[in-house]
Amino acid sequence: MSLLDFLADTLSQSVTCVSQPQSCFSTTTRGNTMARNELAIQNDLIENPSPRCACTVVLDTSASMSGAPIQQLNAGLQHFLQAVHADEVAACSVDISVITAGGQICEELPFTNALNVEGCGHFSAGGATPLGAAVDLALDNLAKRKKQYKQNGVPYYQPWLVMISDGVPTDQWRAAAARAKQLSAEGKLVSLAVGVEGASLAALGEFSHRPAVMLDGLKFSEFFQWLSASMSRVSQSASTTSSVDLPPMNGWASI
Repeated sequence: MSLLDFLADTLSQSVTCVSQPQSCFSTTTRGNTMARNELAIQNDLIENPSPRCACTVVLDTSASMSGAPIQQLNAGLQHFLQAVHADEVAACSVDISVITAGGQICEELPFTNALNVEGCGHFSAGGATPLGAAVDLALDNLAKRKKQYKQNGVPYYQPWLVMISDGVPTDQWRAAAARAKQLSAEGKLVSLAVGVEGASLAALGEFSHRPAVMLDGLKFSEFFQWLSASMSRVSQSASTTSSVDLPPMNGWASI
């Protein structure tokens, strides 16, 4: 935990924010109430029965990400959304959600089909790193999304959980990490932890049965290019149960 994280943690407690007065994301699905959102989900699964891949991105937006890191993170996320949106197959198959962990946890984007995500604004950095609570929320939402697929007869690929952090979680994170690691080991979740300079790869590695990967410098754009290419390969797979050869990580990972 960085000094900035420690100081921020002493000034505020982590709280869950499941709705934002003003979302950073621009989507083609409108409606402010939970009932309208549920209706939009139902209509989407009926009108677009493509096999789905649910992908939740958990972003560390704590104080230590201030400056160039948060700027590059914002630019990379925007590239990811645009690339998946532009891919005809992936746009119909990939459902994206975004959760931030910076002082509090916020569900910035509930699961939305990539075809309906037009772009996003910029996140700011501040507060501590409640990564455990963010991952717990992400896993709950992924389980709910899988249930919706089953109820509507929509086939789905193994869901993805992507975490990006530059420090050590500042909350009670071990139970959430063990939960993600077990799902990953059982083949029920692709859990990818990415560390930014200063991150504890040992701690991040507890969120998956695979080791955490260190980002090379601030190559967020290169990472999100890889992620969009991976989503494209998954969505073009002939079977929702077959293994997929993902692109090499050498363009963004510090190996």
